[in-house]
Amino acid sequence: MFNYDHTWGFMGGGMWLLWLIFIIVIFLLIKNFNTSSNSASEQNETALDILKKRYAKGEITKEEFEEQKKHCTLRAESNPNKNPGRI
Repeated sequence: MFNYDHTWGFMGGGMWLLWLIFIIVIFLLIKNFNTSSNSASEQNETALDILKKRYAKGEITKEEFEEQKKHCTLRAESNPNKNPGRI
């Protein structure tokens, strides 16, 4: 007489799945936005800034630093219309 199939349907059991997907999408969008804003600030570094960081980390020696610094300043002097040291 009564047909109880013991399923909740979309509005019952399936609704939590929809909310879970919605929350995950929002989380990923926020995470992606924060990552892209950080990389944008790194793109504004000059070649000299990167060189100074590498020297400070000990990745290059003082001689290598001085050699590369000369290249950066020579390039900046030869292109006065462009941003000096930009990559």
